[in-house]
Amino acid sequence: MKYSYTPKGVCSVQIDFEIEDNIVKNVRFTRGCNGNTQGVGALVEGMHADEVVKRLSGINCNGRGTSCPDQLARAISHAMTSEA
Repeated sequence: MKYSYTPKGVCSVQIDFEIEDNIVKNVRFTRGCNGNTQGVGALVEGMHADEVVKRLSGINCNGRGTSCPDQLARAISHAMTSEA
């Protein structure tokens, strides 16, 4: 299923991704640090959604209390909760 999430407190303005059979696919960030967000998307491609949440939750960017990876974890967590 495809999801779109509006992150808060970071440079990215939208995160689009898919979850199929608990596997994260096709992660795309709109805006943000282009190389870093592409890297995060590539690294989580094919991972179990719960593992992505576990690994990325709580990552902090420059004292913001969140980051693009943390926002992706929140987005995936929200998507998994809304499916249940």
